[in-house]
Amino acid sequence: MLYANQSQTNITVGLQYQELLGTVLFSILTSVTCCVFLSINGTMLFTLRSKPVFRETSRYILLYNLLFGDTVMLAQSQLMYILAACRLRLTYPVCGVLIMIASLTNKISPLTLVVMSLERYVAVCYPLRHTAIITVRNTGVAICVIWTFSSVNVLTQVLLMLNFQFEDLVSMQMADFCGKDSMMLDQISDLYEKAYTCFLFVSAGMVVAFSYVGVMIAARSASTDQSSASKARKTLLLHLVQLGLSLSSAIHNPLQFFISKNLNRIIFVRIQIVIYFCITILPRCLSALIYGIRDQTIRPVLMYHLCCQWRCLPLLSVVPTKANIILVT
Repeated sequence: MLYANQSQTNITVGLQYQELLGTVLFSILTSVTCCVFLSINGTMLFTLRSKPVFRETSRYILLYNLLFGDTVMLAQSQLMYILAACRLRLTYPVCGVLIMIASLTNKISPLTLVVMSLERYVAVCYPLRHTAIITVRNTGVAICVIWTFSSVNVLTQVLLMLNFQFEDLVSMQMADFCGKDSMMLDQISDLYEKAYTCFLFVSAGMVVAFSYVGVMIAARSASTDQSSASKARKTLLLHLVQLGLSLSSAIHNPLQFFISKNLNRIIFVRIQIVIYFCITILPRCLSALIYGIRDQTIRPVLMYHLCCQWRCLPLLSVVPTKANIILVT
């Protein structure tokens, strides 16, 4: 009996050690990957503000807004992942702030993709009126509308949360890790989030699909620039892919719930990390990679700034030495 208990204890300790080792390893891998992606996104954001042609072109202004939302979302998601990996439980107010930031930035991407799709539609179908319709001022108004619409959604979620009877809780300390599901304290909040997400992505998908069909029809016209129409068609297809990846984050929690019922804890945690990487981290860097490689105007400037970053790293230790030599002489 004693031998059986000792054997069971050794198995439990071994499983705990294996789980801890996997958590540490995956945390390092995701953190390093996230830092690399944040560096690429940050360089792309700097590139889009480095030249007047980027600051004064509506397409690049919208791309900057898309990248900014993705970058904030990427940093916030990795922060929450590290908190969960370290088994740190937050209070409801702190977790609520993090979830609201995630909700705000997560809805920026599909709305920006909608405006970017309409911009391409106008450029191909109404080329003579494009410069009059798509101006820097109108683009700024569209971005303000995007952030206002997303902020109203966040404010609505906050008001729904305030209806919950927090005084009924034993403690403001969360019993579980901080996450969206943990903050859905009543059924109304959960239903509102699902309804809003469904409405947003169905509407965005319809607008992008409408823009794609409009470009396809315009491409058959002899008066349409075929090269411009072909590029716009490919860009709109990429917008559909990006929209689908944004939508995939909405099925993250249901997918985890389904997998957790059929697998043991260690395998489930590893699959959970893979899902997190594929659904949350990777899509947030695709915009920088796609537009940085495809766009002939951005690519040389982006590559220049990326090369400068890597070249400056080994020179940081050399600069003080040169400065000292100058002072001595």
